[in-house]
Formats: sequence, structure tokens, C-alpha cells
Amino acid sequence: MRVIVGRVGRPHGIRGEVVIGVRTDEPDLRFAVGAAVEAVPSPDEAAGERLTVASARWHSGQLLVAFAGITDRTAASGLTGSWLSVDSSQLPGTADPDEFRDHELIGLDVRTVGGEPVGVVTDVLHYGQDLLVVRGAEGECLVPFVKEIVPEVDVRAGLVVIDPPPGLLDPAEAQ
Repeated sequence: MRVIVGRVGRPHGIRGEVVIGVRTDEPDLRFAVGAAVEAVPSPDEAAGERLTVASARWHSGQLLVAFAGITDRTAASGLTGSWLSVDSSQLPGTADPDEFRDHELIGLDVRTVGGEPVGVVTDVLHYGQDLLVVRGAEGECLVPFVKEIVPEVDVRAGLVVIDPPPGLLDPAEAQ
């Protein structure tokens, strides 16, 4: 599975550097010299152009990256808007058993603590509170990703167990 780690912005300077919109918690690792990423026109594309990081530096709070073979502003501008991804197998495991990456959660079946099927995790949103987007027969719902509501996540079994408060799954229950 491919995981998006950044998006190429505008060129910077005349030597082929581009501004990277970072989409990873580990930008210094993902964009280290020698690291390989794949550039695709949209996040849904499976294959694209393989790029190797030639240099990376932080400048005024922005990550500037140069890729091998991209040596001028014109060539760099051809990358603008590309999404950068890596294979999820390249990501190191997490040490915390209660920490999950979005791609590990997407696609997991969701059931209540009573065993009733709710749906499938289709996305994870990161606002003030992490939210699981769950699509079921009744439509889509947002489930706060907190231990009190999501007591169990078993990635190997492909299952998320939720203990929804009244009204979370059926707004009529809240009244």
C-alpha cells in the first residue's frame, strides 16, 4: 500500500529545489538524502515517477528538497502538484501498542462491543480530535478515536470494536 508523505509545491530558486507540503510525522527521515519517493499526479494513482532525494533543508519553516536529475527551475516546475508517496512496508513499526497509522485503520471492520456490525473505516480525520470515518448501511458516521469509545483495535484481525454512547450511531437515540 502506498502512503502519501508530501506534495510538491512551487519551485524555489534556480537550481531545481521545490517546496514540499509535508504530510508525514517524520519529514527528516522520509526526505533524507538518498531516500526514494514516488511522484504521482493524484493520491489515488498506484505508480508514478521514482525520485531520489539529492538534498533537503528547512528554510523559513518550509522543507526545500532537490531530487536527483532535477537541476533547474524549469524541470522542478514540472513536478508542481505531484503527490509523493512511499510503500507502507518502508515505514518503521510503532513502539506504542495504542498508536496506529491511518493506513493501518482504513479498511478495518467496525463492530460494537455487543458484536453488532457497524461498517468499515474509510478514513481518519485529524482535527482537534482524531475521528474515524465509518461507512455502514445507514450511511457515514464520525467516531471519536478515544479509548472510552474505541476500546479495542486489532489490526491483525481487521477489527475495530466501539462502545458508542447514545446518539453516536443513531441520532434519534440521543433524545
